[in-house]
Amino acid sequence: MSIAEELGVKFEIVLYGKTPPDEPTLRDIIAKLEDPATNLVRRDSLWKKLGLTEDDVATDDQVVAVLVKHKQLLQRPVVVTATRAIIGRPKDRVRELLSGDG
Repeated sequence: MSIAEELGVKFEIVLYGKTPPDEPTLRDIIAKLEDPATNLVRRDSLWKKLGLTEDDVATDDQVVAVLVKHKQLLQRPVVVTATRAIIGRPKDRVRELLSGDG
């Protein structure tokens, strides 16, 4: 999180691989998320292996269910403030959020 350090913003790193978000946490993130909730789900080799389709992550409830069951599919990094959340790609989005420009 060098951007946060550079901007002098206090932050906490949560390693979602080790401590995955539970259902209430995911719902809180989605409530603050500026991106569509479906963007929280990675479309990678595991997605393909599980045979998931866009229809499986079309609603907030479906996104939560998929991510609770398959934590590895959570898109990272997710940057969450008291009032907003974004998927931190590209990195410039993180800078905009933390500097108050976005």
